[in-house]
Amino acid sequence: MSKCLGLLGLVFLLVACRSPETATPIVEQEVTMFKLTSAAFVHGEAIPSLYTCDGEDLSPPLSWSGAPAATQSYVLICDDPDAPVGVWDHLILFNIPASTNELPQGIAERTDGSLYGKNSWRRLNYGGPCPPRGVHRYFFKLYALDSVLSLEEGASKREVERAMEGHVLAQTELMGTYTHR
Repeated sequence: MSKCLGLLGLVFLLVACRSPETATPIVEQEVTMFKLTSAAFVHGEAIPSLYTCDGEDLSPPLSWSGAPAATQSYVLICDDPDAPVGVWDHLILFNIPASTNELPQGIAERTDGSLYGKNSWRRLNYGGPCPPRGVHRYFFKLYALDSVLSLEEGASKREVERAMEGHVLAQTELMGTYTHR
């Protein structure tokens, strides 16, 4: 029995004392911060009226950085969870090319292959904040995907979210608030 314990101790000592050259290297991964911003407002602050029903109802300029290298496309969803009827979808845009890192103010017709889904107004475009009362929050959610979605323009939010399952590499969001005048 003592020979077995001695042998076991020797094996443990050899494993514990092996040189760093023989140790299995730790793989270092590049850590990036996927971030969505707007030149029009900062996270948690008020969205300027230009981008609402009280203004010109334009989509705000958005830009992002730090997406994973394997990104094949993006999905952008803007919704209002404070709407009296439940979550209200203001924008659904999918298959945004991986080479894109910004959307200008007032996006309309897309010529880059990205497609609109139907928002809660059943339209294929952006509909700005227009809360019936009180302060509402508007979440611009950007998803980096490892694929392009096989959906037609006009897909519902539910269809887009279902197609995204298992393909989201990273996500980020920007939240702005608005109170209707």
